[in-house]
Amino acid sequence: MKRREFLGVLSGAVTLPLTARAQQPAKSWRIAYLALLPGEDTSLAKPFLERLQELGYSEGRNITLLYRSADGRAERLPQLAAELVQARPEVLVTGFGTLAAKAAKGATGTIPVVFTMVGDPVGAGLVASLSRPGANVTGFSDLASEFAAKRLQLLQNLVPGQKLIAVLGNPDTPFTALALQQVQTAAAARRQPLAVFEGRTLDEVSAGIEAAIKSGAAGLMTLDDPFLLSARENIIKRVAAARLPAIYGLRDYVEANGLMSYSMDRPQTARRAADYVDRILKGAVPADLPVEQPTRFELVINLKTAKALGIEIPASLLATADEVIE
Repeated sequence: MKRREFLGVLSGAVTLPLTARAQQPAKSWRIAYLALLPGEDTSLAKPFLERLQELGYSEGRNITLLYRSADGRAERLPQLAAELVQARPEVLVTGFGTLAAKAAKGATGTIPVVFTMVGDPVGAGLVASLSRPGANVTGFSDLASEFAAKRLQLLQNLVPGQKLIAVLGNPDTPFTALALQQVQTAAAARRQPLAVFEGRTLDEVSAGIEAAIKSGAAGLMTLDDPFLLSARENIIKRVAAARLPAIYGLRDYVEANGLMSYSMDRPQTARRAADYVDRILKGAVPADLPVEQPTRFELVINLKTAKALGIEIPASLLATADEVIE
């Protein structure tokens, strides 16, 4: 995507007061953004840029924005990260997933890097610890300790009793190991039986879901990563064919006719990333900025999908939803 096209997402952004526009700073900053998935310019990057504008930054006045997207092809990330580093930005921001953040870290040990959605930044080797990142990289994790337990509880509203729950994840993603550990801990506390299935490729995803169905699973939970997100249409189609209640970790699934998602407030996280960029431009260093974990979550339910699957959503669950798609 060309930079001019990328900046078009700001058409609805907040307009700065005339007094703010009149103050012309002496320096113009370069901010780079590295995306793995297509469409991040309108999902994560848009609220990020809107928040930057609220903080007093605007294209052509005091910032230049550089955007690169791998369009879902992870193998392109190192090259794109290197291109952005060659442009010598003051800050390099990465979008969804661990792979973009790792590509950015691999490309530079000096330029500040702010990641926006990494499940296990310590396990992935991006930071030394959440409280003290220790180098040029910091950002925002999309996993909180109570997250898995809450998702399991929500699914149990549709699958009452100690019926088998299937868990689908990509073991090649560092996030999966940590998320699975939390799910298993929550399940053990609830005496909830689990069966874990792996999905590294489309064939494995299909085979995993079929195996889950044959095992007698009464519900499905996904441990989402960029690959499973890209395979969401395949997952939703197979789950729907089996009339299997499922909960996902990203609202993208529900928007693609998945049943239910419980996820972090991604626009809010993107806005917080802009706050970190602002602090770095004003002199803060990533090593002193702790990795933040999400504090705001949203439950989204697709009532149309529920009706199509013949699943009745309890009124108590609908009442707690942040959004219901009808």
